[in-house]
Amino acid sequence: MLDVTRLRVLAAVARHGSVTAAAKSLNYAQPSVSHHLARLEAETGTRLVERSGRGVRLTDAGRLLAGRAEEILGRLDAAEHELAAHIGQREERIRVAGFPSALATMVPAAAALLRAEHPGVELLLAEAEPQSALRMLRAGRVDVALVFAYLQQGKAGAGPPGAAQHGTAGQHGTAAGHGEDEEGFRARLLLDEPVHLVTQAGVPPLPRTAGSRLASYAEHRWIAGCERCRAHLLWQCELAGFTPQIAFTTDDVLAAQALAAAGLGVALLPDLALRAARHPGIRAEPLAGARRQVLALTYGEPPGPLAAERLLDALAEAAEGKAGEGRAAGRTTGTGRAADRKAGAGRAAGIQAASGQVVP
Repeated sequence: MLDVTRLRVLAAVARHGSVTAAAKSLNYAQPSVSHHLARLEAETGTRLVERSGRGVRLTDAGRLLAGRAEEILGRLDAAEHELAAHIGQREERIRVAGFPSALATMVPAAAALLRAEHPGVELLLAEAEPQSALRMLRAGRVDVALVFAYLQQGKAGAGPPGAAQHGTAGQHGTAAGHGEDEEGFRARLLLDEPVHLVTQAGVPPLPRTAGSRLASYAEHRWIAGCERCRAHLLWQCELAGFTPQIAFTTDDVLAAQALAAAGLGVALLPDLALRAARHPGIRAEPLAGARRQVLALTYGEPPGPLAAERLLDALAEAAEGKAGEGRAAGRTTGTGRAADRKAGAGRAAGIQAASGQVVP
């Protein structure tokens, strides 16, 4: 049985990069940190750290164990807080990590619903793109991660071989369809929304050519996100039979809209990004067959913390109320929630924290 205190020491060394810094963060003496590391190596039967110049670095085994240690410690912290809330020593707490357009739309509405119905729940928010949010969730630093995945013809994570599903103008999403890769995640579908072709307003749309609507813009300049967050755009254009001429690179959806409004290029943006902030000088046309799902992920076997379940209900209600043609899942009836969780469990496991994917 591994000792939790020694795992905490290893995690601190991994996080801070040295024994001295780890000792300071833990308020330990430096020899005590070295002692705990030595004992942990004896317990595991393998070397976890090695000398590197004047400091130390983790071995491959050390990095593996440190990653799991972060997860274990985060879960212990969450369990301690949940127990304290259960016996009345603390207020209930719910920590959420989400991408910018979710934090600007459905999250404030859900927070207002939660406060009205459960004023004793403390809500803590952190902005994070899906991959970071997933790492935070697995490590126990948040209770709910808001992520998204792009769909094509109803399939999640489809695309060219080896391509991650990234979005236009920055915003990295998630991969779906690999349930065996990420055990322990549970998903609740909040929104199924269209992806829009964004062009300059006031200019007649180009005549539709045979095939995809995008094919009409094959000769236009395009606005895309960074190198690792434009695969969704590249994939859509490939399906339409051309490679886009990317003239502008920005991870800011407001900048992408401004460029499109000025007639400098065209872009693809999901509905929620436009709902968060829409430039008056753009035209947004839903792209047939291209959709994005917004998911709320939790980690661990059900039932989850009561505060987290309450937030999921509030998020579902907020998404439904603001979604337009998007679909919110998980109404507040028990049957709806149970069915939604069952359906979401498969999707949840398909989110890969290590592989990037698409926008806000």
